[in-house]
Amino acid sequence: MRILLAAVLAFVLAPVLARAEGWQTSSAEAQGMSSRELAGLVEFGIANGMDSVLVVRHGSIVAEAYYAPFAPGMKHRINSATKSVIGSLVAIALKDGLLASVDQPVLGFFPERSFANVDARKKALRLRHLLDMTSGLEWDEPLSGASFESLLQMERSPDWVQFILDHPMVREPGAAFEYNSGNPHVLSAILSMVTGRSALDYAREKLFGPLGIEDVFWRHDPQGVFAGGAGLYLQPRDMARLGQLWLGDGVWKGERLMAPGWIDAVRHASVDMGLGPLLRYANLFWSEPAKGAYLAVGYDRQLIAVLPDLDVVAVFTGGKRVSTATGIPSMPRYTLSAVLDRLKAAVKSDGALPPDPAALALLADRTKEVAQEVRTQSAPPSPLAAAISGKVYRLQPNPAELSSFSLTFENGTASYAYEVGGQRFGGPVGLDGLFRVGGHRLYGPSAAKGVWRDDKTFELEAQTPGNDDVNIATLTFDGTSVSARVATLGTWIELKGEAD
Repeated sequence: MRILLAAVLAFVLAPVLARAEGWQTSSAEAQGMSSRELAGLVEFGIANGMDSVLVVRHGSIVAEAYYAPFAPGMKHRINSATKSVIGSLVAIALKDGLLASVDQPVLGFFPERSFANVDARKKALRLRHLLDMTSGLEWDEPLSGASFESLLQMERSPDWVQFILDHPMVREPGAAFEYNSGNPHVLSAILSMVTGRSALDYAREKLFGPLGIEDVFWRHDPQGVFAGGAGLYLQPRDMARLGQLWLGDGVWKGERLMAPGWIDAVRHASVDMGLGPLLRYANLFWSEPAKGAYLAVGYDRQLIAVLPDLDVVAVFTGGKRVSTATGIPSMPRYTLSAVLDRLKAAVKSDGALPPDPAALALLADRTKEVAQEVRTQSAPPSPLAAAISGKVYRLQPNPAELSSFSLTFENGTASYAYEVGGQRFGGPVGLDGLFRVGGHRLYGPSAAKGVWRDDKTFELEAQTPGNDDVNIATLTFDGTSVSARVATLGTWIELKGEAD
């Protein structure tokens, strides 16, 4: 009875809290969906390394779960779902008359630049080819995840746009699909030219602003061009706002933001992605026309799924989990079809269903369960803790470019700090098998926990919630020296240092 009452109160009070952010919440049954099926979707998230799951039906949130240590109010890196945001900004620029059409030549936007390997095929490159991933540029970034070589080389280059458009053509534009995160980055640069401001500033005025999206972070290249292929950080509820805009055919609260026909082209996408008979591509969106769905998709399970015939928008964010034994990240390989099938199975009616208090309580219980972190092993402190506490260890040159590291133990609490590129980062460390969130890392707050494996060895697990950057460092202290082995998403880094 207490569980049932708690569930009912949660759904009664949630709309009051959500209205301040422009959202209404509702029981799933009131919107024609099954709370029991949505509870299964939350459980699906546990098995598939999700950080959040959010489902909207008829404009109301009917399910919302956050998997610890990720929590409400945190931004998440949406990876390549950024591409669909760039596509939306192109649609807005077309509606505003700042772009004439998607058939404008790409090189025509860069009259002051000189690019390598210019031939008739590169001169024939149009905006639509960048939007549909059919540019024909040589690029190594298959959707299988087998290689990110071109993307990594781009991010290491001093001028990303130059790097992309210097590539030779390997086929005629429009001839075939080839995934290329450079394509939307060129579009981001073009948006800056035609709007006279950055993609971020244009989005704040024309996209994020109207939708009420304020909490945004967006990486940019050395020239200040905001990363078109990835690098945007948003809260899940704000990701859902984008989904609602796309569900409404680019119209928000009666105002048309995007060019008419843009979303319709996505719904009826025809570019074959080579990933099976169902998936198609258009305007920097994925589409499964046979399932009545289109999606903004990012690496490692970042999804904004829109099912217009069912009036459903769903948001998923995810991250890797790293084995302390091997340092190898685990990344579940569920299919988009599996996610869409679960969403469709949860829809039972276009109108309201009879109340189902037991199912509502089950959904509330699963949502509460995943928000509570599972405690891992803890251990008594080492006698060495007091001796190393606060000591700054200067590190030898290393691939991570870390220059110093320190641990501090005081009154049963702990914290860590490190320096990279002249900046200091770190935060609190849980010693009881639970993460402590606080402090600061490059892309957000730190979440860290640690345990003494023996008298000389401390194991530290640290991450930025929502940034998919978990690190596990095994630190061994010997006199005034420290050696460390750091697992960072499949790569081991060896560190050595001496105390000041």
